[in-house]
Amino acid sequence: MTYAKGTEVPVSRSRDEIERTLARYGASTFAYGWDQDRALIEFVVDQRRIRLTVPLADRAEHRMGPNYRSRTEAQIDKVVDQIARERWRALLLVVKAKLEAVESGISTLESEFLAFVVLPTGQTLGDWAVPQLDSATYRTGGMPALLPGSPS
Repeated sequence: MTYAKGTEVPVSRSRDEIERTLARYGASTFAYGWDQDRALIEFVVDQRRIRLTVPLADRAEHRMGPNYRSRTEAQIDKVVDQIARERWRALLLVVKAKLEAVESGISTLESEFLAFVVLPTGQTLGDWAVPQLDSATYRTGGMPALLPGSPS
């Protein structure tokens, strides 16, 4: 069963809880945004800009309901809104767990949020590194060069 399955907590309440949680753990900046495909939060903690992105439901994928019956626009809205509520609750859980692990000394900020650290290019480290891992490590068995043009 998915965490927060069927939750009735509005997205705005989950977002507000995330903001309060970040402030409690020392975040100096908080922002959020969304478009039709995704929502995101971005914050600064210990001079690290961190961005977490949450994929939102694709309306087209929910046009058909159970037994291959077409849904009305209102039914699609309801399904898409439910998925958004569930994902924002899950995001809150992730943020709380990571920050508590850091606060408790179980982990470090860098370890918990490494993939989500925003680089000067605007990409997250994860967006940059995952393709590097795929091409360098898994296909060739080698490590990527530390500097462009240098040997591995």
